Amino acid sequence: MEDSEIIQLYVARNESAIEETSRKYRNYCIKIAHNILSNIEDSEECVNDTFLGAWEAIPPKSPAKLSSFLGRITRNIALNKYDYYMAKKRNKKLDTILDELNDCLFSPDNVESQYEEEQMAESISNFLLKINEDHRNIFLRRYWYSDSLAEISARFAISESKTKSVLFRTRKKLQIYLMKEGYIL
Repeated sequence: MEDSEIIQLYVARNESAIEETSRKYRNYCIKIAHNILSNIEDSEECVNDTFLGAWEAIPPKSPAKLSSFLGRITRNIALNKYDYYMAKKRNKKLDTILDELNDCLFSPDNVESQYEEEQMAESISNFLLKINEDHRNIFLRRYWYSDSLAEISARFAISESKTKSVLFRTRKKLQIYLMKEGYIL
């Protein structure tokens, strides 16, 4: 079923929208959640919450790209769950991914910074649109989808060493770009 048809099911409040969404996007969403949580049961729970979130958001929202919309919901739910579990246990894989970005991103957790965070997110999107497509995709696979270096290397048919190099150089370029934009000192 096409995404536009699934969205119409949501708009019509037809419960088969969730079944169709699950049929088409369950594995995609589980992969995103599992990359963050490293636990299949928690990942399944996040995906179920994603479908509920989509049900509650559509309408009034009508996403242009359903996969991105669901991916964002899944990622946010998984990150919230990760934060909740952070006090109890550590996910070394996600900690490593987040540490890699610490050098070029810093954001205090307060209400005043929300506008700046949105502006920085837009700047990062603009930066990603300006770089080589393969480098952009490698960057997104690592820092949006939380793929491992091995998964990225296999996907792009390059060595892990080359993957690390591309990520390092892209992070440095991003850091310089954000400095020029005035987001970091």
